[in-house]
Amino acid sequence: MALMISVSGIRGIFGSHLTPQNLVTFTSAYGTWLNGGTVVVGRDSRVTGQICEDIVCATLQSVGCNVIKIGIAPTPTVAMSVLQHSADGGIILTASHNPEQWNALKLLNSKSEFLDADQGKEVLDIADKCEFEYKLFDKIGTVQNDSDAIQNHIQAVLNLPYIDSDLIKSKKFKVAVDAVNGGGSVALPALLEALGVQTECIYCEPTGIFPHNPEPLPENLTEICDFVKEKSCDLGVVTDPDGDRLALVDENGRLFGEEYTQVAAFDLLLSKNPGDTATNLSSSRAADDITNKYGHTCHRSAVGEINVVKVMQEKGAVIGGEGNGGVINADLHPGRDALVGTAMILQLLAERDIKASEYRDSLPDYEMSKQKIELSNLGMDADELLKKVTEVYADQNPNTVDGVKLDFDEGWVHFRKSNTEPIIRVYSEAKTKEAANQLADKILSVIK
Repeated sequence: MALMISVSGIRGIFGSHLTPQNLVTFTSAYGTWLNGGTVVVGRDSRVTGQICEDIVCATLQSVGCNVIKIGIAPTPTVAMSVLQHSADGGIILTASHNPEQWNALKLLNSKSEFLDADQGKEVLDIADKCEFEYKLFDKIGTVQNDSDAIQNHIQAVLNLPYIDSDLIKSKKFKVAVDAVNGGGSVALPALLEALGVQTECIYCEPTGIFPHNPEPLPENLTEICDFVKEKSCDLGVVTDPDGDRLALVDENGRLFGEEYTQVAAFDLLLSKNPGDTATNLSSSRAADDITNKYGHTCHRSAVGEINVVKVMQEKGAVIGGEGNGGVINADLHPGRDALVGTAMILQLLAERDIKASEYRDSLPDYEMSKQKIELSNLGMDADELLKKVTEVYADQNPNTVDGVKLDFDEGWVHFRKSNTEPIIRVYSEAKTKEAANQLADKILSVIK
């Protein structure tokens, strides 16, 4: 498997494809692209995080960048730190939902946005040509530590005008947390404590040893569902290893479904500040339904949070997100954030005085099927498959902004190459899981 390079970062299995040599190359290119300046560096809890951090920080210094290290922290905390320090950029060392043997570089610009396709290409061109200059001893960058980054992030969430911590505290919520021993292991319980919430934690030790598959999908979350019931919690919250995706569990141990995290956040914010929203092509129609309820439009982008952010900016959307549990609240920073998502959900439950299960039952109900096709088993390459889907369903007005999406009255199917794995993702949605699977299977059978 080759090193994977996309808008979702530069990632691979450490020691196999993500090596010290290419960490130096890509970091040197990024520091050169910034032309020096200050870079915030943070990481999730992976075992390889410390060695990657050492390499990256030393490399940044060597090309003349000053480094602010915040240590183990959620990805959104790094993003907040870039803004707080008026830094020129940021690097997060995390492979997000990938298994623990993986690691990655995620690169931010001075606006705390992930690099877009054009910016990423500029960095890759510098890396390809090795066009970087290492500084002499009297020109190397400095390093300082910031131990307050997580607390500053939490305070920024508490300062949002629609987060009423006194109201939340008055409800005496009990919340279960599964941070998969990742970057949110300290931050998420600390946020809940600041909101006056009683917390019950499993897997909140930042060891980087993930106790279950770290992607917050239903099949990986059976323990937290049982834990919520065992501890009589009002809500369960789950993050991925870098703390930007959020999954929810109601008081009965029933999963909300990751698609409904952003829907709930949309609902809260639009009740305070109505406006357009944005999400990606693979997200549920429930996002459209909740936005339409407030008389506004949900705009669609290619998958990848920077793509959602760009559409948010273009359309003036008041909030955005992705159906993988990502909430993008531009009142804080332009990226997914499980901490602000958690606070928004608790605020919604508190002010509407409603149980998590009752709220979930009030939302539009769809079922989604998420399948993967290994490219090695495909019998044709990814581009060939996507082209064939487009040709066969040309009369269906396929959307080819990102792979191929086909919309039908009864649901939709989206085929796209993954940004993070060597696979084709096949997402489909309908009123029932069976109908969603049938819709995807029907199209796959025609193509094959």
